[in-house]
Amino acid sequence: MRNKILIVDDSLFNRQVLQDILKEKYEIAEACDGEAALEIIEKQKSEILAVLLDIVMPKMDGVSLLKILNEKKYLDDFPVLMVTGENSFETLAECFNYGASDYIRKPVQKDFVTERVEKLTELYLKNNEYKEKLERQTLTLRNQYKILQAQSEQLKKANDNVIEMLGTIVEYRNLENRSHIKKVSGFTRILAKHMMNAYPEYGLTPEKINVIVSVSVLHDIGKILIKDSVLLKPGKLTPEEKEYVRSHPLRGYEIADSITEAWGKEYRQCCREITRSHHERYDGNGYPDGLKGDEIPISAQLVSIADCYENLISEGFYKSAVSYEDAYNKIMQGEKGVFSPKLLECLRKAKGELEAYADKYANDETAEVLG
Repeated sequence: MRNKILIVDDSLFNRQVLQDILKEKYEIAEACDGEAALEIIEKQKSEILAVLLDIVMPKMDGVSLLKILNEKKYLDDFPVLMVTGENSFETLAECFNYGASDYIRKPVQKDFVTERVEKLTELYLKNNEYKEKLERQTLTLRNQYKILQAQSEQLKKANDNVIEMLGTIVEYRNLENRSHIKKVSGFTRILAKHMMNAYPEYGLTPEKINVIVSVSVLHDIGKILIKDSVLLKPGKLTPEEKEYVRSHPLRGYEIADSITEAWGKEYRQCCREITRSHHERYDGNGYPDGLKGDEIPISAQLVSIADCYENLISEGFYKSAVSYEDAYNKIMQGEKGVFSPKLLECLRKAKGELEAYADKYANDETAEVLG
């Protein structure tokens, strides 16, 4: 079990102060410079829970060590807190750029150090538990996906069977909230019915709504092809990592497009629309194609706003839920991107139904969404 805090500082006094604060709860290791710290980490990295790292040191300073830890991907396993009297914004910004999780100013305060170390280590421990669980599940699921590609003749089944199987993969990848995709389906149905009644120009019918709702469970299926180290990263994503995650609509589209004989043409086309375009926005500021207005398929528009609403009202691993009223206001006021005025009008009309469904689902996770 990880329970070791590595304190890296060239000052014996500073190391002793931090050790006195943390020794009752954690095992302590010490290093007087970056080179000594790296040697300890290389030998004991499976035991290290966190590193408290000074910036200005002889031989190898804290920034140089942090850069090496980043390159070796060690920061995926434990957080690094910079402990410094440095007042330079540029230096601190460089530390965060290389993956530092937080910083503590000298002279240190016992309560602040204890709180920051506890919170960050708890976050990393939970993340590692999720990663281990996900690795086991993903191995099985990826093997299933390979079978799905290799044995296409066995996949000529009913549309609902295909969707149920792929939907299970999405559920396992979404460990933060496994009920997410089912609630998105329920919200999509509610909004689609209002859209059908108010705006017949979109050609929605009960049958088409059933297809959209069924396929909506696959909107994030592209995430099964995103690497765990990025998808589950506890800290801030780099610009390159953000762009990589934003590739999941295209990856989902490729999955939907590759399944040519397992389901009907209408289901396949709807899945291609939703997987590719559920992050597009009405003003053209979405991705991946920058579609604008009704260039965005109505199926994707419906799932997009349902997904946004569900994300806001649900608690996640790195975020808190907001109230139904706050979620409604954030969407109506454009805080979560621009949606179609017609779709917003349907959201206004469906507000009470959405809240009632969310309440029902909270009490009964078997609430019907596809019928």
